[in-house]
Amino acid sequence: MRSFKSTTQGPGGQAPSRQARGAQAEDRALAHLRRQGLEPVVRNYRCKGGEIDLVMRAPDGTLVFVEVRQRSGRGFGGAAASVTPAKQRRVLLAAAHYLATLARVPPCRFDVVALEPGRLEWLQHAFDLDAAGAGS
Repeated sequence: MRSFKSTTQGPGGQAPSRQARGAQAEDRALAHLRRQGLEPVVRNYRCKGGEIDLVMRAPDGTLVFVEVRQRSGRGFGGAAASVTPAKQRRVLLAAAHYLATLARVPPCRFDVVALEPGRLEWLQHAFDLDAAGAGS
């Protein structure tokens, strides 16, 4: 498995960029999910119209599409609440694109890892086609 490196500081000791902070959040989420027994499959899968932060495989073979969200505070509902129906639809679109590349489609689910200062929350089965408004 390829290792992923994250940047902790920008050039000249500056605060990390938004992209670097996102990579750090994904690193933390990835480490947590691995400790829970999930194995990484793909990181930052992109297609036209969508992106998936992490694609993991659960011990039972389920393919888990993970959206990682980080917030500096709990205002406006915190990190988990920032996964709007529009964002869910973009993740679902990317997942459909990814699944189309597979010879056989395994069971799937959509999780969210929400990071806030001093807190990591893993929401399993966080959304599905119906909840995102994509099933109608």
